[in-house]
Amino acid sequence: MSRRNPFDEIERFFERMSEQFEDFDDFGSLETAWPGQLKVDIADYGDEYEVTADLPGFSKDEIDVELAEDRLHIAADREEETEESEPGRYVRKERKSRSMSRSVTIPEPVDESGVEASFRNGVLTVTLPKAEGGEDAHRIDIE
Repeated sequence: MSRRNPFDEIERFFERMSEQFEDFDDFGSLETAWPGQLKVDIADYGDEYEVTADLPGFSKDEIDVELAEDRLHIAADREEETEESEPGRYVRKERKSRSMSRSVTIPEPVDESGVEASFRNGVLTVTLPKAEGGEDAHRIDIE
C-alpha cells in the first residue's frame, strides 16, 4: 500500500483557488494579489507533457527545476545587485531582489531520464516524456 503525502490535498486546494482567479486580470494582475506566484501552462502532447513558464528578467543560472515523484518544482531567485561606487548614481531604483516559485502535479508517471529543460527569451520550457506502461508500472499483484 502506498503512503499518501498529507500535503498533496493542501496543494490541490491551492491549485483550485488559483483557478478561481484565472480571470483576475480584469481587476489587476494575479502577481499583485499573490506576489511570487509563477504562472505556468501544462500541455499534454500524448507521449509527453510540456510545462511552460514566463520568467522575464531572470537568467538561466537563477532558475532551479526539480522533479520529485509526481511534482515539478520551479523556483527563480534574483539577488539585488549593489554597487559601492559613486553615491547618488541612481535617480530612481525600483528593481530589487525577486523570487518566484511554483509546484505542479504531473498527472501521469514520467520517464525521469528523458526530462529536458530549455530557457530562451525569458521562457522556461520543461519537456516531460510519459513513462512506458503508465499506471501499470506501479501495479503489484497480490498472491
